[in-house]
Amino acid sequence: MNPRTRKALEFVLDNLVWFMLLFVLVVFSIFVPNYFQLGIFANIIEASSVLGVMSIGLALVIIAGHMDLSVESVAALSAMAVGILFCSSGIGMGVQLHPEWLMVPVSLLLALAVGGLIGAFNGYLVVKVKMSAFIITLASYIWVRGLVLVVSGGRSAQDLAPAIRWFGIQRLVGLPLTAWIAVGCFVVFSLIMAKTPFGRHLVMIGGNETATFRAGIRVNRNLIIAFVLAGAIAGLAGWLLAIRTSGATANLGVGLLFNAFAAVVIGGGS
Repeated sequence: MNPRTRKALEFVLDNLVWFMLLFVLVVFSIFVPNYFQLGIFANIIEASSVLGVMSIGLALVIIAGHMDLSVESVAALSAMAVGILFCSSGIGMGVQLHPEWLMVPVSLLLALAVGGLIGAFNGYLVVKVKMSAFIITLASYIWVRGLVLVVSGGRSAQDLAPAIRWFGIQRLVGLPLTAWIAVGCFVVFSLIMAKTPFGRHLVMIGGNETATFRAGIRVNRNLIIAFVLAGAIAGLAGWLLAIRTSGATANLGVGLLFNAFAAVVIGGGS
């Protein structure tokens, strides 16, 4: 095969998902009346922002040769924690901070901390205790979702503080700020995976963990960091969920896990 043709074919195969997306958008724009509108595309991006963020954290663990089935429940627990503290109706406590803008970083840090702690717990059992990631994270999927039910009593938290909900209302260049957060996460972690030793080490671990260890790379540390990041990013997804729904319910995010796995696999995660 001609080298130039081969290179072009490799480019098409590496970016096949983007060509498929473009094809779908063109077909829908032609055959669905009033589909080709910036507002509709903005809504699609906004609706997929939570799933996109969750998929980024899941991809880190999958690239490293493991899996994390707990991300959906972690997002729900993080959203419920934010909802209980900063919602004013239902089971919300209506906590107020002054100045009001402080509620944004505090709620975000709370969501990241909840997710990161569960991720650290999963990572410790997988790496140090040598338990199966499938079993551990499946158990976490169950007990974390159960914890959401226990904490909430099956009830919902409503009317999220306006300072936090502001992120779900404001737009920048036609896109909601929540969508820009998802785009920012994608760019940052793409650079981390492509340009940093940590990213390259994760790929090596996923390819051959034993050989990577014998090459002098700290496999255990990198794996634990991957699980912590997956949990923290799931917490960020939960924060975005709370903003989108202006609160949290006991069944928030049900079904996101399988969509996140599909997104990672279709997106090229091995």
